Amino acid sequence: MLDRPHPTPEAPTTDPFALAKALSGVHLIGGRYVPARSGKTFSVVNPATGQEVARAADGDAADVDAAVEDAARAQKEWARMPARKRGALVAQCAALMRTHVEELGRLIALETGKALRTESRVEANTVADILEFFGGLGGELKGETVPFAPDVLSVTVREPLGVVGAIIPWNVPMLLMALKVAPALVAGNTVVVKSAEEAPLAVLRICELMNRVLPAGVFNMVSGFGPECGAPLVAHSKVRKVTFTGSVETGKIVSKAAAEKLIPVTLELGGKSPMIVFADCDFEKTLAGAITSMRFTRQGQSCTAASRIYVERPIFQRFVDAMAEKVDAMVMGDPLDEKTDIGTIISEGQFEKVKSFIDEGVATKGANGRACSAMPSDPALKKGLFIQPYIFTGLDKDSRLVREEIFGPVTCVMPFDDPEAVLAEANDSEYGLAASLWTNNLKVGLNLAHRLEAGLVQINQNLVVQANLSYGGVKSSGLGKEASLEAMLEHFTHKKTIMVNMG
Repeated sequence: MLDRPHPTPEAPTTDPFALAKALSGVHLIGGRYVPARSGKTFSVVNPATGQEVARAADGDAADVDAAVEDAARAQKEWARMPARKRGALVAQCAALMRTHVEELGRLIALETGKALRTESRVEANTVADILEFFGGLGGELKGETVPFAPDVLSVTVREPLGVVGAIIPWNVPMLLMALKVAPALVAGNTVVVKSAEEAPLAVLRICELMNRVLPAGVFNMVSGFGPECGAPLVAHSKVRKVTFTGSVETGKIVSKAAAEKLIPVTLELGGKSPMIVFADCDFEKTLAGAITSMRFTRQGQSCTAASRIYVERPIFQRFVDAMAEKVDAMVMGDPLDEKTDIGTIISEGQFEKVKSFIDEGVATKGANGRACSAMPSDPALKKGLFIQPYIFTGLDKDSRLVREEIFGPVTCVMPFDDPEAVLAEANDSEYGLAASLWTNNLKVGLNLAHRLEAGLVQINQNLVVQANLSYGGVKSSGLGKEASLEAMLEHFTHKKTIMVNMG
């Protein structure tokens, strides 16, 4: 049982403000809450009001070293535990997580500004699903027999890598943490997570809950900023694998640092995902799919957001008008209010970045930017980081809005006439994470799906990442896969060959 030196509630709570305060000022290392070695903390702000809701421990290399050393000590015993027993403990964590779904949904809504009903509660449920899925895969850590020679027994076995360093972003921090932690643990590794500085609280609570089930030191968590906390985690001599989700620029830094140590990395680095809509599509289904695909309920803060939508010309204007009408009807407001569809942008920096893209689009000659939904009228939210969703038409294919990842509620809709031409435009991007096609002609859909340069292509749907479906990009969208058996076997174990000469 986790040693708690201060009052985090044992039972689930529906008061995210009290829970945020209770989680203030600590990492979780070796099964215990500990403050930063420096004593420093930083502010965690509710982006809907601008008010501080907690202080997070400001970690540095000393905190990282303590966490990695504890993880390294715990790893050898954890690896000796039968794989199915490790899986059973992770599945037990999933069951515990289900009892805390409402609590975690409210907490993540408070610190990220994501709407509770449409986003945050869904994410909390998905965490439990991911843990449950990987918890059942312990028995799949299998080796092979190799026909080398009649008098030589040759077999392969899967072995864990050791200590895994996991660095997660702020947009879906609970889900992305689960995708990294669950397969790593079941495979026999121990983990140190570095949380996003904008959203450290819900992932810290999950770490605490899982430490009620797991042996001390198996799952540790530190909070802090990239250069002071993330970089020392990647560079630590006892970290034998790094899994990172974030920007391309930071991913390259992580990859270079890992290469200096010759250790493997998994990188999920974002996207500029195209959605291609043919005139023969199921119009209403596709229209609803566009709203989901663009992740408007998450303010577009998603790597798989359909921020480039190509619509066949005969239905182009009808589609744009209908899409704008749908987004107009969505309610923007307090993320903790059940009536809210759309919450806030995560931070001041991200707010200014998104706003600069919108301003550039509005100022572009020949472009038309349609602002949708309505800003909240509640005076308590006047300092909140709310931005109206924008639908742009009339932009050139070389516009920054069309080419660069905005990570905000901004999509560019463009007409097309020829399938080959739209395929070329969709592939003309440094990114290759996800794409979707919407047509009732499956011959056309499958033909293009095979030729789209993306790691995940969906036809007539655009679901977010799902357990048991391999997820990961090509080109600048990253390296490696998540969410699947493949992810556990290929990215959290190595294959050892053992030979016995019986002659």
